[in-house]
Amino acid sequence: MEDLIKESAQIIVNSKSTIALTGAGISVESGIPDFRSAGGLWSKFDPAEYATIHAFQQDPEKVWNMLVEMEDVVSGAEPNAAHIGMGDLEKMGLLKCIITQNVDNLHQDGGAENVIEYHGNSSSLSCLTCRKKFKSTDKKGDNPPKCDCGQILKPDVIFFGEAIPADSMNRSFHLASSAEALIVAGTSAVVSPANTIPDIAKQNGAKIIEINLERTQLTGRLTDVFLQGSAGETISALVEEVRLIKSA
Repeated sequence: MEDLIKESAQIIVNSKSTIALTGAGISVESGIPDFRSAGGLWSKFDPAEYATIHAFQQDPEKVWNMLVEMEDVVSGAEPNAAHIGMGDLEKMGLLKCIITQNVDNLHQDGGAENVIEYHGNSSSLSCLTCRKKFKSTDKKGDNPPKCDCGQILKPDVIFFGEAIPADSMNRSFHLASSAEALIVAGTSAVVSPANTIPDIAKQNGAKIIEINLERTQLTGRLTDVFLQGSAGETISALVEEVRLIKSA
C-alpha cells in the first residue's frame, strides 16, 4: 500500500490538471450513511414515493417528513480527513476541481472552493413559485419551511425526475476531457451521468486513481492505481506523501 500511495502522489505532482469524482463513501466517516445502504434513507422512505419532483409538487408536506430526517443527519456532520485533504490539495494548486454526487456541502466546509455539485446542495432552499432563496439554517426548526409568500420551500437538491444542471454537466465533461489525472473516491461510479466522467478522462489519457473500500466496476477496467481503504485515512496519507515529494 505504501508503494501505491507513493505512485499515486507522484501522478498528482506530475499532473498539470487533476480533478476528483466523489460519492457517498467519502462522507460516511462524517456520519452520513449512503442513502442506498442498510439503515440509509431509502430503507425507510421509498424514493419513488418521497424523492421525486412529482411527489414534492403533489404533497410537499409529506416529502418534508423525509427531508427533516435527511437534514438532521446532514446538518450535524463535519468534514472528515478526506474532505480536508482534498481541500489541501486544491490550496496547493494540485486539484483543479471536485465533481461530487453528494449534497452535504462538506467539500466546501473542508476547504475546497472549486466544487461541481451534480445533485445540488441541501444548505439552501428555494420557492418554486416566487423563486426566492433562503439558507437552510434560516428556516431550521420550521416543519415544513415556508417562503414569505406562503409556499413550502424545496431544498436545492436534485430530485428524481429533475435534470442535472446543464452547466454542471458541461463543465465536468470539459474538465474530464482535459484532465491528466482523476481521483475517484467513495463511489462505484455506476449512476449516470457521473459514471461517464472516468471514461471521458481515460479516453483522453488521464491516469485514474481509485480510492474505495472494495473493488468496483472501475477497478479492473479503467483504474491505474487502486488504493483500497477508507477515504479519510487514504487521502490523508496521499496528501502527506505529496507534501514530501514537493518539499524534496
